Amino acid sequence: MPRISAVDRRTALVHAAVRVVARDGVAAATTRAIVAEAGMSLASFHYVFSSRDELMVELINAVVDGEESAFAPALEPVDGRATMRDTVRAGLQNYFDGVRADPDREKAMFELTQWALREPGFEPLARRQYDRYFSVAENALVAAAELTDSQWIRPTAEIARMLVTLTDGLTIAWLVTRDDKAAAATMDFAADAVAELATPARELLARIPTPDAPIPNARTR
Repeated sequence: MPRISAVDRRTALVHAAVRVVARDGVAAATTRAIVAEAGMSLASFHYVFSSRDELMVELINAVVDGEESAFAPALEPVDGRATMRDTVRAGLQNYFDGVRADPDREKAMFELTQWALREPGFEPLARRQYDRYFSVAENALVAAAELTDSQWIRPTAEIARMLVTLTDGLTIAWLVTRDDKAAAATMDFAADAVAELATPARELLARIPTPDAPIPNARTR
């Protein structure tokens, strides 16, 4: 049998853990259940992970890393005329396509969040998970502004939290209903709402008075 590298073992165990958590919940995701799902031995598990808790941290990090590309704006500018609304909508569609392609990953992430909030001492894991979500969303917003030559009129960190809240609702509703049409309507609403928080950079610059510009309503002496 060919030797499996430590990196490949870790990856295989993380993927197996996603399947177990999505199907049976975190409580059922014991080391024995995970290695059985991966077709490995307990010795293989302890060769690459010191504990189940370490695997859970790796699981959250790996899945959030995978969502970074899904959050990124998917629209390339056409003759330099990319709009913020279309860019956000394309990014949301790219994200949603990932949800549809791998719903077990999303179920596992929601399950892990709830588990971390319930389990004493593991609340920081849930906070770390959402800090990563907020960071990924903020990076996507910065990229969208550059792509469309726009400026956000509110702090990007604040808008990122709104965007994550919207995608959380979109995801859980679709996992329950599997209604693609309703999901599309939600993404249209989200794109409209988020785009309202941006303005073309040239319009923002036009509002800044130049040193020689007259002051509106100034009184002459």
